[in-house]
Formats: sequence, C-alpha cells, structure tokens
Amino acid sequence: MKIQHLVALFAATVAFTACDDTTDTIGSSLSNLTDAVEVGTASFDIPSNSIMADSVLSNSLTGYIGKVRDPETGAYITGDFMAQFTCLENYKFPDKNNLYGRNAQGKLESGLVNADSCELRLFYRDFYGDSTRTMKLKAMEMGQTMNEDRNYYSSFDPLEQGLVRKDGAQATKVYSLIDYNLPKHVRDSSNYTPYITIKFNQPYTDKNGKKYSNYGTYVLETYYEHPEYFKNAYTFRNHVVPGFFFKNVGGLGNMAYISDSQLNVYYHEMDHYNVTDSVNGEAVTVRKDTIFQNVTSFWGTEEVLQTTTITNDKSTLEKLVADQSCTYLKTPAGIFTEMTLPVDDITKGHENDIITSAQLVVPRLNNTSTSEYAFDAPKKLLLIPKDSIHSFFENNEIDNNKTSYVASWTNSGDNSYIYSNIASLVTVMKNVDKAKRSSNWNKIVLVPVEVSTTSTYSSYTGQTSTVTTKVANDMSLTSTRLAKGTSQNSPIKLSVIYSRFK
Repeated sequence: MKIQHLVALFAATVAFTACDDTTDTIGSSLSNLTDAVEVGTASFDIPSNSIMADSVLSNSLTGYIGKVRDPETGAYITGDFMAQFTCLENYKFPDKNNLYGRNAQGKLESGLVNADSCELRLFYRDFYGDSTRTMKLKAMEMGQTMNEDRNYYSSFDPLEQGLVRKDGAQATKVYSLIDYNLPKHVRDSSNYTPYITIKFNQPYTDKNGKKYSNYGTYVLETYYEHPEYFKNAYTFRNHVVPGFFFKNVGGLGNMAYISDSQLNVYYHEMDHYNVTDSVNGEAVTVRKDTIFQNVTSFWGTEEVLQTTTITNDKSTLEKLVADQSCTYLKTPAGIFTEMTLPVDDITKGHENDIITSAQLVVPRLNNTSTSEYAFDAPKKLLLIPKDSIHSFFENNEIDNNKTSYVASWTNSGDNSYIYSNIASLVTVMKNVDKAKRSSNWNKIVLVPVEVSTTSTYSSYTGQTSTVTTKVANDMSLTSTRLAKGTSQNSPIKLSVIYSRFK
C-alpha cells in the first residue's frame, strides 16, 4: 500500500509541474517527496522542416467561396464548395387540394402545383478580406450525388470529375459581402446573419426531359408524384436534390466562410380556420378561408455532405517548403511542419526508466507582413505521427493525449505552441520493433485544425465540462512561420523527465 500511495503522489506532482515552462527545479523538488524515487531530466534538440500538405480531407462543417491573394507570397487561393440539403423525416407538403398556383394569366388558382419562386441562401458568420469587393459565383446543380461511400479531399473538383449536370439548373450571382440593400442598423444587429441569395426562377428541365416553371415547381411536383423520396436525407439527395456546386467565377479580394446553406421553395396554400360571429343576435361558428404564401426550407446539415475544393499556387508553396530559415504552417491545404523525435537518444541509458513527462515547445516567428489583411496564425495545432495524417481524419478521431495532441495559440502569453506532455507518444515510438520501423516511425507532423466542442452541465457535481466532438482540418486562411528546428542548438526543445524506483 505504501508503494501505491507513493506512485499516486509522484504522478500528481509531475502532472502539476509539467504545466510549467521550465524543468530546472523539477528534479530536486520531486526528490524531496521521497527517497524511494530517482528523477532525472534532459533536454533534446528537435529538427524540423516544411512539407506540402497537397490536399486534406474536406469534411469541415464550413464551406468556402471566393478568391484572395496571399499578402505574404502574392499567390492566389480560390475556394469553391459543394453543398447538399436534407429534409425532415417523412416530410409532408400541404394537401395538394389546398395549393394555389398561378395560371397562364398570372392569377392564383386552386389545385395548381407550381411554386412562386425558389432560391438558395448561403449564410456566412465570418469572412476574410475586403467585404466591399464585388465578387461573382455560379451555382450549378449536381448531376450525380456525392455519397458518403468514399472520402473527398480538398483537391476533388466535382466539375472536373463530371458530377455537375451540364444542362441542369444554373444561376450566377454578383455580390458583395456587405448587403447595401439593407439599412445599416439591420446589418449591425446581433440577430442578423448575412447571406448571399441566388434565385432559381427560370424555367427548369429535369434529367428526364420534363419541363417546369422553375426549380421550386420541380421539387413540389416530385413530392406529389413520389412522396417516398422525402422520407429522409438519403432518399431526398439521391432522388430529388443531389446538391449544388458553388464556383467562384469572378472577383478578387475576399473569401466567405459559409456556415449554413438553405434551399427555399415558396408557394401559396389555403388555410381554414374558425371564428365566432353573430348572426341574428346569436353566436355562431363560421369557417374562414385565407390564401397565404408559405415557404419550405431544406437545410445543409451534418446529415449530408459539404465539401470544399481548394486551388493553391503549388509553385509558390514549393518555394516556401524549400526555405531553410524557418518552417511554415499555411492553410487551407497548404504547408505542414514535420519534426523528428530523437527517440533512441531519449531512451539511451534509460531503457528501464519511466518517461514521466516530455514537454515540446515550438516557438513561433512574428509575421513580417504589414498588410491589414495578413493571415492570422492558426489557433489550434494537432500533433500526430506522420503515418497517421490520413487515417486520423478519415476515421473521425479526436485527440487522445496518448498519440495525438492539440495545442492552442493566442495573441497573449508565450509566442509558442506548447505540448505539455507527449510522453505517451515517445513511449509508443520507443516500443516499436526495430525490425518493423518505417522511414516515418519517429516523425510527427503539426497540422492546423478546427476543434468542435460541446459543454455539459452536471447537476451532481455542479460543474460544466467541455468535450471535444470533432477535429477537422482547418480550411480557413491562416499562415505562420515557426522557428527552424535543427539537430544541434535547436530553438525547438523537448524537455524530458525520467523516473525510476530505487
């Protein structure tokens, strides 16, 4: 029992001290706990280099549309995206007899199935660049559904792959990210989320050659002919609306971060309601009919796919990768930083010791660009083994603090990305059979990510806990330089604490 208490006390002390930026006094302070434990410390140089990201798994909940010029390099970056839409389970439109459509004379007539109008809305909660710049996009109906039976990377272009319907619904939109059609007090309201509207009111012909007054009428008629297609998200996207591809076709200067997409179908219907009236002095119930415009909205949600296609200037990225003065982190789908952990040096002479703590500090270099549109530094960096770059995201993993870790950076505090304890990863690498070591067995990569979390409140403890629910590649516009790691006198250090029982 004494040994168990000793181990618990030792572990708790290490957990506390590992949060400190220095390890100078850790050995002596821990030794004061007990004479039964020997503690040693060491510091190791970590070499690093830049590597091309090429393309990354595009499973972000945000879509990106626009074209910008990187103030740091002058290179162009273009974002296009594909969005699908879902419907509620077993969704039902109003009874067909209650619909009112416009006849040839433009008057509302009972029983006519046609939509007043149809539109797509792209909501954005954030953007990069100059919001006053005029941009142009083209929305194109998908000809084939991009189902979830495969992974889609940021280099995947639905248009190039022939998945966009050539004679399908198409519309162009010239826009700016500030909607001057709205009063300023509306735009400045906290309840207002800006959006780009694309109208689809032109005549539409479906893939079977049937003609409709507009795309919304196609959706309505499809429902009354095949209500089973509106059973769930899968049947809806595979039989009714396979999605739309949004491509930047003009303008330069901003990139909108699309948080929500919406397909709206407007139509008129009859509503019946009862009112109390007085007839000959007696109260009677009278049925009233009213015709009003309704709208059905189909949203892009996590149940369906949203993928972003990124076009980068590869020749410019290759020049940055070759730069030996520093390493780079650039998103979207730009450059990662690779490091080599000297595992054999770390464990030499400590084969029987426990690696209790291994703190990695990666200094960041300040941006030298004076542009007001300089890219921000990545807020969160995932550290994973190089061989896990693809599998981590494809398997929807989250950081486990054993073989994957996330560090944060803010404008305040230490200008570094700090991983307080990657001892578990070092131990995993240490235990790799030498005969089975690949060329990447001790290499790690820093990858900018966006982390989704949820908070839960416990009535039992009275505390709120935050749980990570998703880790995805950061597809926003970020860039930073890191200090270049070398095999000797490196600015990147791994500080290790060893322990053994006497």
